Amino acid sequence: MRIGILTGGGDVPGLNAAIRAVTRRSWEHGHEVMAIRNGWEGLIVGNVLPMTEQMVSGILHVGGTILGASRTNPFKSEANVQKVLDNIRKFKLDVTIPIGGEDTLGVANKFSEMGVPVVGVPKTMDNDVYGTDYTIGFDTAVTTVADALDKLHTTASSHHRALVVEVMGRHAGWVAVVGGLAGGADMILIPEVKSSLDEVAAHVRWRWQRGKTFSIIVVSEGADIEEITYDEKELGAKDEFGHVRLDRRGIAETVAREIERRTGFESRSVVLGHLQRGGSPTVFDRVLATRLGVKAADLAHEGTFGVMAALQGNKIVSVPLKEAMSRLKTVDLELYDLARTFF
Repeated sequence: MRIGILTGGGDVPGLNAAIRAVTRRSWEHGHEVMAIRNGWEGLIVGNVLPMTEQMVSGILHVGGTILGASRTNPFKSEANVQKVLDNIRKFKLDVTIPIGGEDTLGVANKFSEMGVPVVGVPKTMDNDVYGTDYTIGFDTAVTTVADALDKLHTTASSHHRALVVEVMGRHAGWVAVVGGLAGGADMILIPEVKSSLDEVAAHVRWRWQRGKTFSIIVVSEGADIEEITYDEKELGAKDEFGHVRLDRRGIAETVAREIERRTGFESRSVVLGHLQRGGSPTVFDRVLATRLGVKAADLAHEGTFGVMAALQGNKIVSVPLKEAMSRLKTVDLELYDLARTFF
């Protein structure tokens, strides 16, 4: 059997651990492995080459992806869909293992419905893929957020400021809730729960009245805040999956400015941005990526296609791609309520 591996969407720490796991397990089964460069783009342009021992040696702890990544959507063009199918035949790929989030695996699901053998591996720092408790990259991202909040607490308290920290999270606030809970955030704003600037300002004033002369407020880039709207056209061109760049929304800066205007307390904004994607994966992400990669290789070996490897409890299981792509996994509101206990 010949197995192709690709990584799509944004990079996260742990991708290389997954690539290594899929490759080594597949070799153990006696299969050939092909590296597909730069996500689905690699199958459009035919950028496919044999995986070698040297390529997967010493990469367990390395961030990013040795295969490269892109946000290419073949289904934007019928011609590109055909090119993918043609290159799957040309390179004699018996199964393709895409490692990605909702967009990359959404493409995989569509090809699966066309009869293409695929096995998915879920990765996204947003942790919003349905059917798995955790995705590759999430634990490293929230560890980075918690570490940043530890550092920001000291400067906020020293200067008696409100600091608004923007983290990633377009549709789901997992990074904000888990990172904020671990980092002792004083308020967390997410897409799943509508909030308002009046509410934020009132909370900051309340803390000051209790003698807490600083506040750390964590806000998801896609947070639903009543008074803050935006025109998608002003945020620039959408990517091939229809997403605008939410960093251009400048939500943290807006919230910080409004806190200062409404309360009179000095406020600053911090955007963690791509720091959340960078660096070496945590122990949890290294082990999770390894377990998911091995499971994907085993599923391919068994001929079980149209599925995704997933973590449920402490077990690695398979979930139908169609089910996993049926909806996004949004924040468990019980967890959000737990975080509110410490606001």
